[in-house]
Amino acid sequence: MSQKGVGVDLETSLGYLLKEASSALRAAMEEVLRPLGMSVTHYSCLELLAQRPGLSNSELARGAFVTRQTMSVLLQALERDGYVTRPAEAPVGKALPARLTPRGRRSLEKASAAVRSVEARMLADLTGAEQSDAFRILQRMIRSLRDDDGDA
Repeated sequence: MSQKGVGVDLETSLGYLLKEASSALRAAMEEVLRPLGMSVTHYSCLELLAQRPGLSNSELARGAFVTRQTMSVLLQALERDGYVTRPAEAPVGKALPARLTPRGRRSLEKASAAVRSVEARMLADLTGAEQSDAFRILQRMIRSLRDDDGDA
């Protein structure tokens, strides 16, 4: 409980609870991805490229919630290890669009199965209706915060 009305009561703070859930989810994902030689960021990058081939470093960084510098280092490693390919020269501008290689796709298949198992575990105690409600409510919260970004 907060003292003398100062600060946020962590026991009733939805923001704090969401952060705790996010942290628990990330830890569980790291646990299942580690044996596959991956981190959550590594997995996120491969998943984004599978769904949207040709994304630039900046687009991947935004989608994986990391800095451009972090993504640049990761992409170099993924390219070196044969998971992604990028052209030697930018087709337009400075962006080097990345694409998954067959090795990257095979690695992603295993990682996606592992991540799905974590999500299934997370949702196991919820009914289908509760899962739908949670999904809808979280989407509305995100939309509300993004819609208000420039209003403050």
